[in-house]
Amino acid sequence: MSEELHITSLVVHSTPTRVAYVSEYIASIPGTIVHAASPAGKLVVTLEASTAQEMISKVVGIQRTDGVLSAAMVYQCADSLATMNEEIADGDR
Repeated sequence: MSEELHITSLVVHSTPTRVAYVSEYIASIPGTIVHAASPAGKLVVTLEASTAQEMISKVVGIQRTDGVLSAAMVYQCADSLATMNEEIADGDR
């Protein structure tokens, strides 16, 4: 079985009073980046994992974090690591 790469993006909504804690906690998860956080409690997050089970575990962990009201998947992609690393020709060059 070849290695895989799973990429997911989430919009996370936390209580405004917990947004800093939630942002720091999510950023501490390996393979996770918090791209933006608003004072109102909305966060834009991407996650990477090597298996579907690892991705599910990360998403569920975020959903169960104290202060998180919701964590909705916006995008999900999974493919072999070899395919993800293939170079794609730029048709405009």
